[in-house]
Amino acid sequence: MGKLTVLALRTVLVALLVGSVFVQTVMVPLLADDLEGLHADLAYLRIPLLVITVLGVVTIQVVLVCVWRLATMVRHRTVFSPAAFRYVDVVIGAVVAAALLMFALAVVLAPADPVAPGIVLLLCGAALAILGVAIIVLVLRMLLAQAVARDVEATQMEAELDEVI
Repeated sequence: MGKLTVLALRTVLVALLVGSVFVQTVMVPLLADDLEGLHADLAYLRIPLLVITVLGVVTIQVVLVCVWRLATMVRHRTVFSPAAFRYVDVVIGAVVAAALLMFALAVVLAPADPVAPGIVLLLCGAALAILGVAIIVLVLRMLLAQAVARDVEATQMEAELDEVI
């Protein structure tokens, strides 16, 4: 990955991180104020909605930080090392957590009268799609493991060749 690509990626990551902090500091309090006005029958939704929202944003932030670290490893040409697995594993965990939060949102909203059953089904579908992203990242992790193994093998062969020469 070239310098310009890493710079572009980091610019996007910073913009997303700033946006997520804005959501946590400005939008969530505004959402909390809006949820104060819920009908008494729906007041039980306030806390779960706020918790799911905050935790969802945290999962996004965790992924952004891990991608930043992986981009740094790419820039330093150390991404094909066992250290990269830690960040990829955290990304997988965060994406699975996001899928579970989306499903939890569907469960919380399911008994609510103002929420149509179709919306709940859409949320369940979104949870499944997010889980699909976690599976894709898991497949990419397996590819990274193969690349690391090949890199180790190539280094060993190169050392053996140096001994022969």
